[in-house]
Amino acid sequence: MSDTIRRTGSCLCGGVQFEVHGAPLRIGLCHCKDCRKASGSVYSAFAIWPREAFETTGIVSSYGTRSFCPTCGGRVAWVDDNEAEVMIGSLDVAPTDLMPEYELWTSRRETWLHALLGTEQFEHDRPTANAAELPPPRPLSDAVAGD
Repeated sequence: MSDTIRRTGSCLCGGVQFEVHGAPLRIGLCHCKDCRKASGSVYSAFAIWPREAFETTGIVSSYGTRSFCPTCGGRVAWVDDNEAEVMIGSLDVAPTDLMPEYELWTSRRETWLHALLGTEQFEHDRPTANAAELPPPRPLSDAVAGD
């Protein structure tokens, strides 16, 4: 992906709009309780950009680290000093070319969902260590059989 890529998105009512520029740092799926409750779905699909690549307009409310539109309740982003996490479903153009690279909280994945082929599988949170220090991902055959 090129750094010149510009993607736009919004909440459900359009009162909060955002833009992200360039390639995301990483793309994933999460099955944790917080993502399930916040989305109302059995997992969330998201992409994370550097904080400086994210811009927003409109008024947002927040609950913990999650921001949302106070009018429609639509999730906008999770933003800290370094990164901005955007739900892939909130982007204006669908389908996108954003393919998940990993799954989080697979220990909570529904039994009728299978591991996404070709992705790293993490039973809980993704380790934050330097990638060179990370243990190798579980083989996909173990992730499917063990979860």
